[in-house]
Amino acid sequence: MTEPAAPRVPDAARRVPDAVRRRRRRVVCVVASVALQVPLLVTLLSVPSADKDPVESAAADERRLQDVFTAAAAEYGVPRSVLMAVSYQQSRWDSHRGAPSVVGGYGPMHLVDVPYAQGMLPGAGTLAGPQTSTHKGNSRGTRSAQPADLQRAARLIGAPVEQLRTDPAANVRGGAALLAAIQRELGKPLSSDPADWWEAVARFPGMGDTVSANTYAHDVFTVIRRGAHRTTDAGQHITLPASPDVRTHPHNPPRPKDIECPPELSCSWLRAPYVEIGDGEYGNYDPADRPNDQKIEYIVIHDTEGPLPSMFKTVENPYEVSWHYSIRSSDGHVTQHVRTKDAARHSGSQYINARSIGIEHEGVLTQPETWYTEQMYQASARLVRYLAEKYDIPLDRQHIFGHDNVPSPMGVTIPHMHDDPGPFWDWRHYFDLLGAPLRGKAGRDSDMVMMLPDYTTHKPLFTGCKTGGVPCAPHGSSAVRLHTEPRDDAPLIQDPGRRPGGDPSTEDVNDLGSRVSAGQIFAVAGRRGDWTAIWYQGRKAWFKNPKVRPTAVATTGRMVTPKDGLSEIPVYGRALPEPEAYPDDVPVKAESPLPYSLLAGQRYVTQGHVAGSYVDKSGSDGTFRVVKGDEEFYEIQFGHRLAYVRASDVDVVDSPGAAGAPSRPRR
Repeated sequence: MTEPAAPRVPDAARRVPDAVRRRRRRVVCVVASVALQVPLLVTLLSVPSADKDPVESAAADERRLQDVFTAAAAEYGVPRSVLMAVSYQQSRWDSHRGAPSVVGGYGPMHLVDVPYAQGMLPGAGTLAGPQTSTHKGNSRGTRSAQPADLQRAARLIGAPVEQLRTDPAANVRGGAALLAAIQRELGKPLSSDPADWWEAVARFPGMGDTVSANTYAHDVFTVIRRGAHRTTDAGQHITLPASPDVRTHPHNPPRPKDIECPPELSCSWLRAPYVEIGDGEYGNYDPADRPNDQKIEYIVIHDTEGPLPSMFKTVENPYEVSWHYSIRSSDGHVTQHVRTKDAARHSGSQYINARSIGIEHEGVLTQPETWYTEQMYQASARLVRYLAEKYDIPLDRQHIFGHDNVPSPMGVTIPHMHDDPGPFWDWRHYFDLLGAPLRGKAGRDSDMVMMLPDYTTHKPLFTGCKTGGVPCAPHGSSAVRLHTEPRDDAPLIQDPGRRPGGDPSTEDVNDLGSRVSAGQIFAVAGRRGDWTAIWYQGRKAWFKNPKVRPTAVATTGRMVTPKDGLSEIPVYGRALPEPEAYPDDVPVKAESPLPYSLLAGQRYVTQGHVAGSYVDKSGSDGTFRVVKGDEEFYEIQFGHRLAYVRASDVDVVDSPGAAGAPSRPRR
């Protein structure tokens, strides 16, 4: 399973040097960064009168948002629960500081400024993109994609277009007016019964097909029935009370043929090619018979670092890399490229490729407001939930992880491993959508902690989103930064694998050397005041963890530690079989320990247990066979990335409250 050293196009191909990759990312980011400049200009041109402080005025508007929903619903005859649930489904009530999404959607109602989107975001995935109309294999019904039009909403409420972009209150009023207008166009009354608004809700976002539209309405009415409460990105506490008695429509769309996708998602095919490309090499994936020949252990979350149409060109090129699914930012449409029984080349590690499914998300990690839409989160979670159930994959952060968590197969490859989907991917929300919420399970003094910062309010400093060394705009983050000592001015943890020359870690948005992420679990190495230390890459690493707004919660589970008498044990980026397991005609793959130390007395959390295996691709027909060994390994959260240790080198330690015995290794 040799991965070609191709130029980087999607995230999956990121094996180019950091400097080159960074230049390419800056080019890709032009599309999104331009989009962010217009709202700023609009804000500057729309300064309030001199007797009003603009910051205080904006804050006052934000504080009134709960009341704005009530007033707008009454003004336009829309049930408040419908208006609030649509807004929650569109944006989770966030305004994103007036920044547009990839389709030019603004504000809590995600109203789309269509002319702006067409002029400023060329090449991005669109609501009526090619995969819903031209790709073969799409059995879904299609419908006219007319999104929630911001300019129409502005006309309906008699307000300037610019105001609906930047003022959340005007944006909500515009959304209410649009819902009422759609209801009238359907020939329906402005009823006080939410159930009467199903069809209007389905039409509101302008989904490109009827299945997606009905799924959207179903999700909105689920919010109405269950209720919702959250703190927005502006710091507001907003509540929608539950209405469990509200009726919903049947939601049983037909399952598409030949597509491995949950029936409630709109999915299509754009196949990656499998052809001989010369010298006995085949591209661009590896035929297999998973899970019969190799268990599928992991699902890897990527982002594309560019618009989806350009990624489609990559996955159709047999000389390039591949992945199993792409998810469009604008509406969450799913395109499958490789059958899950086959191994795609997406992670930078042949070992992980052989036992994982790769999912690319249209996006740029430095522009989360633009690309990481709620529609994409929702569709991705549905797909992952479906795949995890199909292949018995645990819903935890050692089995559902980002490309930035993939273990490097060897020490020399560590500096070239990738960093997406980045610190702004909302893992906490994502696992809520998966139905596996990230939660603590023990008292505060437990010897294990799960990283769990509050995404909305946790805004660590990052640099380099637009220009190297320049601070990024403050933004909610899943990342927690680590220090050598329990104080804010202490040096960051230095990663000897990422920077073997001893250069220090930085606050750059792409620098993974000194940070961990939401949902990852570590063994506690010490506590001092508001600071907690964890074992991280062979040393103590400190992070601020105050009692008020903690960045980690206590939990339970299993840890491994070197056996008595062993002062240090090797750490690996892949779990290979013992030499005796290889057939005579298959060369033994040499082990390559990572350049870290795991010393006596240290502990690392394990949530997985595997047997060594290796995929041999030496056959002339392009097929491969799996060499399985008896050597057992534990998968551990060793740093920001995963790693493996031999079971024979460690003892398993149960944290108080952990139930059951370690499971047998999976093959």
